[in-house]
Amino acid sequence: MLTSLFFMWGLITSLNDILMPHLKAAFELTYTQTTLIQFCFFSAYFVMSFPSGAVVRRLGYQRGIVLGLVIAGLGAALFYPASQWHSYGFFLGALFVMASGITLLQVAANPLVALLGSASTASSRLTLTQAFNSLGTTIGPYIGAGLILGGTAAMTETSRVNLPYLGLAVAFWLLAVVMSRARLPAQAQAPTTPQRSGAPSLLSHRPLLLGIGAIFLYVGGEVSIGSFLVNLFGEPNIGALSHEDAGRLMSLYWGGAMVGASLAHGSCIASKQVEYLP
Repeated sequence: MLTSLFFMWGLITSLNDILMPHLKAAFELTYTQTTLIQFCFFSAYFVMSFPSGAVVRRLGYQRGIVLGLVIAGLGAALFYPASQWHSYGFFLGALFVMASGITLLQVAANPLVALLGSASTASSRLTLTQAFNSLGTTIGPYIGAGLILGGTAAMTETSRVNLPYLGLAVAFWLLAVVMSRARLPAQAQAPTTPQRSGAPSLLSHRPLLLGIGAIFLYVGGEVSIGSFLVNLFGEPNIGALSHEDAGRLMSLYWGGAMVGASLAHGSCIASKQVEYLP
C-alpha cells in the first residue's frame, strides 16, 4: 500500500512536464510565466513541510497519510473548475493544494517505511519504494502525453486536463479509504513522540546541511531540464516533433534518471562494502 503512494506522487510530479507546454499554449504564456507551475508545486514542499510534521506528530503516520491523500485528491479535483473558468491562477492554486497533500504524504510515508521492519534493512525498503516512485515518474509523461497533449486542438483547450486529473482525484480518495481501513502496526497509528526540549537540533549537523544543499541542487537541475524538454523537442531546428510525440519521449528522460540513480546507489553500497573489508 505504501509503495503505491510513492508510485502515485512520482507520476504526478512528472505530469507537470506535460502540463507546462499545454498551459503555455492555452494561456499564451512566456517561459517565465510557465515556470510558475513548477514553482507553485515545489514551493509547497518548502512551505508545508514543517506544518506537515506537526500534523503527523499529532495524528500519527496512518491518519496523516489518509489526510494527505484527501488533500491531494482535492487539489487534483480543483483542476476541473480551473479549466471551466479558464484561469491560470486557479490552476496554480490547485497545484499548490495538491502538492501540499503530497508533502504530507512524504513526511508520513517515508519514516513509516523505515519503521515497518528491521532497522538494519530500513535503507533497502526505502530504496525499493523510491524505485516505484521513479517508475511512476517514468510512466507519467507517456500517459499524460496522450491524454493532455494528444489531438489537434489539445493545446488550446484547458478542458483536456479534466480527465487525467479527475482520475487522479478518484484514485487518491480510494487510496484514502483503503489506508483508513488498513490494519497497520501500532507505530503507524499512534502519534509520534514530540522532540524533547533541549535536544540538539538536526540542523546543527553539518553533513545534514550539506545533504540538503545537494538535494536542492540535484532536484532543481533535474526538474528544470525536464520542464522544457517538450518545447525543446518541438523546435523546428532541433526535433520538429509534435507536443504529443515529444511528451512521450519524456519517459526516456525520467527512465534514464531512474537507471542512473540506481547505479549510483549501487556504487555507494559497493564502496561501503569495500571500505569495511578487512
